[in-house]
Amino acid sequence: MPAAAAKVNRAKDEGRRVIAVGTTSIRTLESAGSNGRVEAGAGRTDIFIYPGYTFRVVDALVTNFHLPESTLLMLVSAMSKREKILRAYETAVREKYRFFSFGDAMFIH
Repeated sequence: MPAAAAKVNRAKDEGRRVIAVGTTSIRTLESAGSNGRVEAGAGRTDIFIYPGYTFRVVDALVTNFHLPESTLLMLVSAMSKREKILRAYETAVREKYRFFSFGDAMFIH
């Protein structure tokens, strides 16, 4: 969608944050914007985001709590320090947050 790509690029140009909602969105945006500019079009991705990854488009993420030892937890840990994410998970377990697709969400920046 050219209009969506233009909006994301304009936000970056203006110094505003791009916030992905969900891990699929973050993978899509980072794949479409591998050079820092989102290109409209269709395609596939095999991007694997893990701690140490340099984000080029996305600045923050809203996502649910994922399974321990999963690739999605690795993606989430790439957005913030792993220790900070693990503390959030400890709190979620202690406070009985709901996990997985229909659970509670967190904002990571």
